[in-house]
Amino acid sequence: MADDKSFHLEIVSPDRIFYEGPASMLEITTTEGEIGILKGHIPLTAMIKPCIANIKNGEESRQAAVHDGFIEILQDKVVVLSESCEWPEEIDLNRAKEAQIRAERRLKSHESGINVARAELALRKSLIRIELAEGRKN
Repeated sequence: MADDKSFHLEIVSPDRIFYEGPASMLEITTTEGEIGILKGHIPLTAMIKPCIANIKNGEESRQAAVHDGFIEILQDKVVVLSESCEWPEEIDLNRAKEAQIRAERRLKSHESGINVARAELALRKSLIRIELAEGRKN
């Protein structure tokens, strides 16, 4: 049953439709900062940063790691196109911690030719995965 306070949300990555269904609120981070989206939000298109997205539908709430992409907000529909998305149970915590160590090591090495922006992005993604997998964000 559709709630008059909900909108249709689609979160899509290159390999799957990650989420499709009703939502009463979406909290996500864009390059301009964090935003909360409710039904009837002004139309907007923005770039998203790696973040923990909070999807609410009534009393239910789920978090997901969302990495790089775009969001299109319409009156009754929101579409997120993301490089990748993960539910907490899909995250390999050991792998995320190893990625954090590798990224930190690259950033501390000060080697010439290192792509600092890429290493910082890898670090941010690993920290988001770790935070979500360990359940520190409610």
